[in-house]
Amino acid sequence: METTLKKSNETLLIVVMLTLTLSSMSILLFNLVLPLIREEFQLTSSQVSWVTSSYTLLYGIGTAIYGKLADRYKLKYLLTFGLVLFCLASLLGFFSTSYWLLLVARCMQAIGAAAIPAAATLIPIRYYPVEQRGKAMGTVFAGLALGSALGPITSALVVSVLDWRWLFTIPMLLVLTLPFYLKLLGDEQTTQSKIDWFGGALLALTVAQLLLTVTIHVGWLIGAVVSLVCFILRIRAAKHPFVQPMLFQNREYSFYLMLAFIVTGIGYSLFFTTPLFLAEVHALDASIIGLVMVPAAAVTALLNRHGGKLADKKGPTVLFFVASSLLFSCYFLLSTFIDSNVWFIACFLILGYVGQSFMGIVMSRTVSLTLPDKQAGVGMGLLMMQNFIAGSIAIAVYSRIIDVEASRLWNPFSSSLAGFIYSNLFLGLAILCAVVFVIYRYHLQKRSTRNIQEFEEGI
Repeated sequence: METTLKKSNETLLIVVMLTLTLSSMSILLFNLVLPLIREEFQLTSSQVSWVTSSYTLLYGIGTAIYGKLADRYKLKYLLTFGLVLFCLASLLGFFSTSYWLLLVARCMQAIGAAAIPAAATLIPIRYYPVEQRGKAMGTVFAGLALGSALGPITSALVVSVLDWRWLFTIPMLLVLTLPFYLKLLGDEQTTQSKIDWFGGALLALTVAQLLLTVTIHVGWLIGAVVSLVCFILRIRAAKHPFVQPMLFQNREYSFYLMLAFIVTGIGYSLFFTTPLFLAEVHALDASIIGLVMVPAAAVTALLNRHGGKLADKKGPTVLFFVASSLLFSCYFLLSTFIDSNVWFIACFLILGYVGQSFMGIVMSRTVSLTLPDKQAGVGMGLLMMQNFIAGSIAIAVYSRIIDVEASRLWNPFSSSLAGFIYSNLFLGLAILCAVVFVIYRYHLQKRSTRNIQEFEEGI
């Protein structure tokens, strides 16, 4: 019986990994075809950008909402709704004949797909004991790395022989995972508490305006601040708040949430800047750029499970050190050898991709351990949501940095002036990785001292 249950859980992890692969691909599939869509529908650059920005916006907000819903409703019901809506939206997009129909399809896709990351973070928590949670999360998050690398390559291959609308058929494959979820997901315990939809709407409005501030215009910041104040007042006054105020009084949860925000922002530099500097510094075509990034994704998928096992066996501190070391090495090597052979660059990217994925395992595992069972859904949903916010802010910051004309090269070990703005950026990120590790170590030492004091006071 125990062996059968173990095999079922292993199968469930593989299905979740494949689901994450396809859903993360759907975020990136349309980036390369925006010029084609703009030309076909005669749009401006700002108009066509909503094909991707609207998806990201709703996807980020939806993860928090589905996380809250997961505290009340069973995961298999939420996933059924999300996957069916996602596939129907993809079908609508495939037959879209106008820009507005296309935009509606992408928005519906995002609303459905948002159920996937919310469920993916909760399945290892609900179906695996603490001592095996790292391994489970490592398996699941391998899908993110694969999807991030396969998305651009798949898009380039499809549009080279077919119309861009055929990109909508790829996410439809997700419907094949639905029977597995219905069979493998059990009737996990949920609560019957009411959901404060008004509070959820205020949170969604806050996040939406914050993302619009970053991606569109700073003027949205005023609305974001007003919505945030209203949200805080609401959760303090409501009988059944969307987010319990005590969640943010949890010092461990709040600390790791902020730390995850920083490390996620750092990691987005690899996904955003790599295609840019490979095109600008190395003059590579889009198809070749995708091939350079594939080894990093493949190695990450292979090693993720081992990283999770390391966290389970040695503790998250060891994996955090490994992840920090890999990221520091990646950024320092990229800064020093930014114009070296592209296959050396591919090796450097392996260090960064693996390091960032390991960091995601550490953050998700550690945050999950700070949450009581009744707050696990919304707590992990907020973690996923703030990851999207961090990514959007980081991309905006990196864009501005790249556009700045630097006057000198900062890295004394780099002798080439080719792409030195990227060299300076990566050197700064390497230093930031070291600072984050020092902060993490200081927090652990401080927490250890506090625990000893509380123990002595208890005696």
